[in-house]
Amino acid sequence: MNPRAAVKTIFDAGLERVDPRRMVLSGLELENDILRVDTGDFRYEYDLSVYRRILVTGAGKAGAKMALGLEELLGPRIHSGKVAVKYGHTEELSRVELIEAGHPVPDENSRKAAGAVMDLCASAGEGDLVINLISGGGSAILADPYEDEHFRLSLDDVKAVTGLLLSCGASIHEINCVRKHLSLLKGGRLARIIAPAQSLSLILSDVVGDNLDVIASGLTVPDPTTYADTADIVMRYGLSGRLPPSVQKLVAAGVEGRVPETPKPGDPVFQRTNTVLLGTNAAAVKAASAKAGELGFSVLSLGSRITGEAREIAKVYAGVAKDAVAGHLPLSLPLCVIAGGETTVTLNGDGMGGRNQEMVLGFLNEFSAEQEMLERVTFLSAGTDGNDGPTEAAGGFGDAAALKAALKKGLSTAGFLQRNDSHSYLKAACALLITGPTNTNVCDLQIMIIR
Repeated sequence: MNPRAAVKTIFDAGLERVDPRRMVLSGLELENDILRVDTGDFRYEYDLSVYRRILVTGAGKAGAKMALGLEELLGPRIHSGKVAVKYGHTEELSRVELIEAGHPVPDENSRKAAGAVMDLCASAGEGDLVINLISGGGSAILADPYEDEHFRLSLDDVKAVTGLLLSCGASIHEINCVRKHLSLLKGGRLARIIAPAQSLSLILSDVVGDNLDVIASGLTVPDPTTYADTADIVMRYGLSGRLPPSVQKLVAAGVEGRVPETPKPGDPVFQRTNTVLLGTNAAAVKAASAKAGELGFSVLSLGSRITGEAREIAKVYAGVAKDAVAGHLPLSLPLCVIAGGETTVTLNGDGMGGRNQEMVLGFLNEFSAEQEMLERVTFLSAGTDGNDGPTEAAGGFGDAAALKAALKKGLSTAGFLQRNDSHSYLKAACALLITGPTNTNVCDLQIMIIR
């Protein structure tokens, strides 16, 4: 097996482990009228005969496959459903309607999707069971600008804030803290709309650390963050004067207590809500590591919590690779280094790319003066959702073939890195990984083999 095929095979093993349909069918069991939820960490039981209706809602890139598994399990017991997904992340369903919308920046369909989910949840009564299918991407796919008798945000306001947060280097925890406080649904507010109906939230994590209040901005769980935290994040990244005036006014009013806070831990609205974490990046890393072992590699797993600037993390991988090639690691070759997580990119240029492609370009840049050391190394960084930034690629390969192809065309890693133009570089080097939508989403995987 050639090196790129080997790392792709290992990557695919990680994806297979977090297939949303598979996780729904393995975590839930239906026996007569009894629905059992058992993931090992979470155990719940529902007698479906006591419910008037079973409604399905949700949002995220994995929503379609999650709904597919739920339809296979419950069939006609599902009365109706509305699940919002990213464009192209669809499946053929019979009971649940999919609404395609924008990501990572919300669009008009994102606003319509939020309205449809809100209306269905508002129709739920005490005799209903609402099953929420929640996964990464839900924060943008549901665009629900805050509105009350005193304040009214627009979709353009939300889009502007989203763009600023995505380009300033803020973490997903910080981004979603802000999103929650500009929203009608996020930060547990959807649970308030569902009440008094019973609800079950099935969640696929795309967040480092698997914080339930951060995944899709915590639609159905208590929110520990506040408007004061939002204001601190805005100040930290120098965004105060760049936010739309309506957003500035809302945040200031929230800090002063003139806007109701998101529901906090202990709020009675959560008494009839159960939440189940079905899949994580750690599970994907574990499965990928097992596949690497099967292929004959010594395996070094760095875990599932890698964060930081993508180009800086790339230096760590490059350093490990150089030491392995030089024989300075206490591990035998061939070696496979595997990790997961979610990095960030602070935009300084006007190029095209995403955090995975930027990491690969940064990795190649570390070998620009030591090309011979790269001959025995193949590096892959890719998003499990099949999307890396606003591009068609999931990520890219960093190896000698990519560097040589680019050099033949006179391309400089440093120049493209300075412009944040990783996509153009890797495309010219024939080093992109293009999977198409995978309909799952558990952050990113980095896989490196040293021969």
